[in-house]
Amino acid sequence: MDGQFMIPANTKKGELIFNIFRGIDLGIFGTGATLTLIFLFLFQGNSIIELIIKLAPVAITGLLVMPVPNYHNVLVFLTEMYKFYNGRRVYIWKGWCASSGEETSSK
Repeated sequence: MDGQFMIPANTKKGELIFNIFRGIDLGIFGTGATLTLIFLFLFQGNSIIELIIKLAPVAITGLLVMPVPNYHNVLVFLTEMYKFYNGRRVYIWKGWCASSGEETSSK
């Protein structure tokens, strides 16, 4: 094909675990699940507030690794949003409707 290759649209899915998760995603969720199990065994309480506190790590990490459209998951979305707002933004435009200052007029 003269050096041209066709790449399928779903090539990244082969690198993911269960076609959804990266290794770091499962690590984060596993840490949340482990903390929840530890909290359930260590703290004995019957109130609703205590149950919410015990289940908070698995709920938070589950929401972070939940897939969302146009991004891999919520964690990637939050990371990209943080980079956008805190990163250095320099937009260089060399178009036909604006002068970049490189050309000089000779009159």
